[in-house]
Amino acid sequence: MLSKFPYLRQDFFASVVVFLVAVPLCVGVAVASGVPAELGLITGIVGGLVTGFMRGSSLQVSGPAAGLTVIVFEAVSEFGVGTLGVIVLIAGLLQLAMGFFRIGRWFRAISVSVVEGMLCGIGLVIIAGQIYAAAGLKAPETGVGKITGLPGAFADVYGSTEALASLAIGAGTIAVIVLWKRLPKHAQSVPGALAAVMLATALTLTLGLPVATVEVEGLLGVVQPPGAAAFGELASPAIWGTIIAFALIASAESLFSAAAVDRMHDGPRTEYDKEMVAQGTGNTVCGLLGALPMTAVIVRSSANVTAGARTKASRVLHGVWLLLFAAALPSALALIPLPALAGILVHAGWKLIPFRQIAGLWREHKGEAAILVITALAIVVVNMFEGVLIGLALAVAKTAWEASHVRLEVIDKGAGPIEAYVSGNATFLRLPKILDTLESLPQDRPVELDLSGLHHLDHACRTALESWAERHSVTSIEPVKLTSAA
Repeated sequence: MLSKFPYLRQDFFASVVVFLVAVPLCVGVAVASGVPAELGLITGIVGGLVTGFMRGSSLQVSGPAAGLTVIVFEAVSEFGVGTLGVIVLIAGLLQLAMGFFRIGRWFRAISVSVVEGMLCGIGLVIIAGQIYAAAGLKAPETGVGKITGLPGAFADVYGSTEALASLAIGAGTIAVIVLWKRLPKHAQSVPGALAAVMLATALTLTLGLPVATVEVEGLLGVVQPPGAAAFGELASPAIWGTIIAFALIASAESLFSAAAVDRMHDGPRTEYDKEMVAQGTGNTVCGLLGALPMTAVIVRSSANVTAGARTKASRVLHGVWLLLFAAALPSALALIPLPALAGILVHAGWKLIPFRQIAGLWREHKGEAAILVITALAIVVVNMFEGVLIGLALAVAKTAWEASHVRLEVIDKGAGPIEAYVSGNATFLRLPKILDTLESLPQDRPVELDLSGLHHLDHACRTALESWAERHSVTSIEPVKLTSAA
């Protein structure tokens, strides 16, 4: 047995660690997304038993992610839980198509600033929204409303004993997670999030605190394959923006996670197109079950690597443990206080904000730092999909601007022709500056315009420079001598 599976012991131990990390996160993400808690466990099970078996990135673990919480909540609010399955299903099929057409590798070309800005914006919205949940209050619908409404929410908390008790449980959960890392290594064999939930549950039961707990419907009771009415929603153009957002954001997060996990171990490298197929297959199955969308999750993946996993058996086994837990101990979920789950997500949201990266970018690449911040703010102010599009547009514009570096050198020796040398990449973005300089040249001197140093000359620039040369030749004492680009 051991000869066939030489790393079974390491993978078994790692699978238990990942399972313990995954349980509170699966439940917390589901509750924050506005769906039954069991749907988060179903997505985690599919991530282990389906995606876990497939090729791609052998050590990263998939499941419901805090990074998709905001967009899932928006989708559920707009289209309903019944339509969520269709959205996830079609998004999964899009991922499959991208994998089969070998588009997965191109996700590595997405600006890191846009991705980190996306995660930062998600983190801000999660933190703001889950503070309300921790206090047992209803959160405003918009990202800006969540943030601007916090002072009023805290004022409401101070006037309610129940809200204070609920907020104390949430704050205590965060404190346990943060302080848990300072304990001896052997104590940290139990993940901090799980320990925090267990302590919060025990405290709530012992003291009889008036705190809301997770509502349980049963694993089979929450499985809702999409029906004809749900597929009918595909006729609405509005739903397609959400589907595309699911597919693109889940894919980007998964493949960036894969790149991060590759840096943590010396095993086989990620095959990006195959990983895209694996993620697409998992989301297709999740859609058929009416569950949450999945991505590769860096928290679970790093726990898997750190715990000593050597093969994909660890992530498959973690799916088995999730299935056994959901089938055998569903009533245990009903004991978990909702503010404890909110605390877990506040901590997860905080971890999504790249404080160090922002500071480093600002010192070395202010333009990239600006893209990161603007993307994050756009997600908070507008919504997830449009915020990411704004970030991508800014990244493309910045790249185009930087790629259009052009140098115009004018040499006037006082006698003879004025020599103008243009080198670099001449595009329409730099055309106004070039024309301003050329049009300022005197009319009573011959001009030689040398374009041979250009690496690139777009059609707009070529046409404009030739037109300038014709106009200047008419009014000048001699025609412009034009040396064309290669």
